[in-house]
Amino acid sequence: MTTTSWASKPLAGWGRYPIVEALCARPESQSQTLNAFNEREGDAVLAHGFGRSYGDAALLSQGRVVLTRRLKKMLAFDETSGVLRVEAGVTIGELIEVFLPRGWFVPVVPGTQFVSVGGAIGCNIHGKNHGHAGCFGDHVLSMEVLLASGEVVRCSRAQHDDLFWATIGGMGLTGIILSAEIQLQAVESGAIEMESIRFNNLDEFFQISEESTDYFHTVSWIDCVKGGSQMGRGIFMRGRHASAEQAATLSEGPLERVVELVQRALDGRAFESNLLLNRATIRLFNEAYYHKHPAGELHSVVGYEPFFFPLDAVENWNYVYGKRGFLQYQMVVPEREAVRDILKVISESKMASFLAVIKEFGDQDHGGLSFPCGGTTLALDFPNFGEPLLAMMERLDALVAEVGGRIYLGKDARLSAEMFRRMYPTWEAWREVRDRWDPQGVFQSDLSRRLGLTPG
Repeated sequence: MTTTSWASKPLAGWGRYPIVEALCARPESQSQTLNAFNEREGDAVLAHGFGRSYGDAALLSQGRVVLTRRLKKMLAFDETSGVLRVEAGVTIGELIEVFLPRGWFVPVVPGTQFVSVGGAIGCNIHGKNHGHAGCFGDHVLSMEVLLASGEVVRCSRAQHDDLFWATIGGMGLTGIILSAEIQLQAVESGAIEMESIRFNNLDEFFQISEESTDYFHTVSWIDCVKGGSQMGRGIFMRGRHASAEQAATLSEGPLERVVELVQRALDGRAFESNLLLNRATIRLFNEAYYHKHPAGELHSVVGYEPFFFPLDAVENWNYVYGKRGFLQYQMVVPEREAVRDILKVISESKMASFLAVIKEFGDQDHGGLSFPCGGTTLALDFPNFGEPLLAMMERLDALVAEVGGRIYLGKDARLSAEMFRRMYPTWEAWREVRDRWDPQGVFQSDLSRRLGLTPG
């Protein structure tokens, strides 16, 4: 049997906060993954894909981390049905690159294509089409999971269904996902027929959102610095996959202008300091982006990359926050008025968010640790201002929990166990399933320890 090479290395999520030391192995195959697991010397273990979780969901201090990004085989594909079986380290972008030319697209994609299939399942990622397509897990047909016992089992809606549902959105805590069978979506082209609309405040956002149910994908950028009558102003974007004929008329859309502005910021080469982003520069960015879009509607046909993954065009855009890193706060609340209360707290705090995205989810709720549920979701990136930021986020937590909302664990780095239990009311049912498959708590993460989901 091959001996696995374990080596200590610093590890961080996309927010670059926190950074931990962990013993890591980088297997090249599923058999090497099993070897690594068996040679962990009794330590707790966790899988880590491309590190696009923002906080500590894919980190494990004083434990073993299996880096799965080299598990990249496409195992089987049915050209007629669009059913694909693939290893867990393949990214969303690699799936699109291979299967879009054949007329198939990934049915749910997040804001970056550099997310592995295993990560997409573990976080049960959502896209701009939650109201129509649900989450990534809704399109997973089966999985192969390496369990705490060392056994590899196949699970699906009909086979070990408790393990299947606990693994979807289970934050990697039920085992290591080795492969998955996924239903792809048939498309005529990868281009998006898009409309973008500038709106003046939160009320106008909700009105346009109600009028956009016929659009498969919707998302909006908002200015979270502005208060008063302009609170929540922004740009609404809605779209559908374009026909082959429409795809021949590609043009630049407003999302590409975000890329241009972020790239200019990085080109300032100040990102290794903590001086680049502050309330003044964020206000200037927001003013420039908002006014660059003319009043009224713009119609265009844009490529899938600028529509779905605008910031992927800016290499290491997370460095724009400087050495201190950043924290993303993404929440969903069932009541619209709560969004106004949250924006008011942020505006009054003087701690502006550089990038703020708002959209409305459909009603699908998987329970357990899965994030999306009916309501309005708001994602905010804050430079790491330290204690004042953490204190403000605790205020936001209280507002979110009070109305029955929750924050996204895949983006989290600091939620308390008490607040987590208020936000995720079915967490105990999830843990009962997890404990049946992993009674000794072999699979852990810094997030699971912080939230009291596993020992440690």
